[in-house]
Amino acid sequence: MPTPLNPPYPPLRVRDLAVSDRPQERLQRLGAGALSDTELLAMLLRSGGKGNNVLAIAQQLVTEAGSLRALVAWSEADFRRLKGIGRVKALQLVAVMEVARRVLADGGETDPLLNRPERVVEHLRPAFTGLQIEKFWVLCLNRKNRLLKQVEVTSGTATSSLAHPREVFREAIRQGAAAVICAHNHPSGDPAPSAADVQLTRQLRDAAQAVDIELVDHVILGRPAADPHGAGFYSFRQGGVL
Repeated sequence: MPTPLNPPYPPLRVRDLAVSDRPQERLQRLGAGALSDTELLAMLLRSGGKGNNVLAIAQQLVTEAGSLRALVAWSEADFRRLKGIGRVKALQLVAVMEVARRVLADGGETDPLLNRPERVVEHLRPAFTGLQIEKFWVLCLNRKNRLLKQVEVTSGTATSSLAHPREVFREAIRQGAAAVICAHNHPSGDPAPSAADVQLTRQLRDAAQAVDIELVDHVILGRPAADPHGAGFYSFRQGGVL
């Protein structure tokens, strides 16, 4: 198990605060928007441990991550590095962060225009940022390239065996889609296509022709910092495979 991190600053304790300044009382009186990042995390944690009060743990979480947004990418092991956070608390925090990720992923336009790979990347960014596993999505489009439905086809490793063309086009046919865009992420951040990615794309291209549904693109999602070309994504359409 990773060595727990200890805060380099004096712990802030709930009992040291006036009753009116305690997170729960402030939440009830002023609403969630009035609470600091540390106070919101303290409400999620609910309690600390021996020698590790809840506000100190919450304060250290924000300090170590750098921001609340960065916590979305933390795993159970990351949370458990902090003294005072055990298995149960770590799993609760992982679940909360996954809820936050899904809310962000569902917070855009109801029918965004997805006519360029850059738009696909921005649309899916909340869904793939910080993921440690590969996921494969199919975006069902109407004739104007607006989104009808987004479907997560597989979660694990996106290979030709896991993302079968039958699964990709089943939902597209059900939705009456005129076209689809496929996308999957590379957790390493490098979007360079593997041999399996190229093989799958060719299979999807052939299947699209068979069912008369256009395969607009297959986009691999990564990070600019890990991409030798700096784009942070790879488009098979731009690469000439489609």
